[in-house]
Amino acid sequence: MSFGYAHDYDKILVEQTLLGDPELLATVVRLPAVYGPGDRQHRLRSYLQRMTIGAEVPVLLDEAQARWRWTRGFVENVAAALALVVRNRSSAGRVYNVGDELTLTEREWVVRIAAQAGWGGDVVAVPQAELPPELRQPFDWRYHLWTDTTAIRSELGYVPTIPLDEALRRTVDWERSAHSS
Repeated sequence: MSFGYAHDYDKILVEQTLLGDPELLATVVRLPAVYGPGDRQHRLRSYLQRMTIGAEVPVLLDEAQARWRWTRGFVENVAAALALVVRNRSSAGRVYNVGDELTLTEREWVVRIAAQAGWGGDVVAVPQAELPPELRQPFDWRYHLWTDTTAIRSELGYVPTIPLDEALRRTVDWERSAHSS
């Protein structure tokens, strides 16, 4: 699968321009995949839908996808990180990655969702060829979307206010209420 809008993707150039202008007090904040109530991409929905079938039917993942890592962040924690950066003048000229401290594999992520959803089934990694066609995705799972969030934690003292399991529980509850209405 190609990155369809890559020719228009000049974020790094914009970052370099902002940080290179001595007249600006710019800070670059790189956001993770933001999840939580209000997530228009419904990042948990597909897994929750498969879990509603019942615990006897496992959630299947491509074995490469099961090992894949993506930095995520709960919406309230991301908002708190942004507020921290805005309030702290020492952040000027810096670049901060924001996200959950744990960058889980996709399998670990689904297992954590399952626990918060009260689902007792298995999450099973299988070769792509063994996945049903509707579960196959045209992505190259060799390339993680994992970022190091150490700088914002060590320099600005960022600590997420909502722990991961609570964040997932709130997101599961929101998805269920959004789906039932």
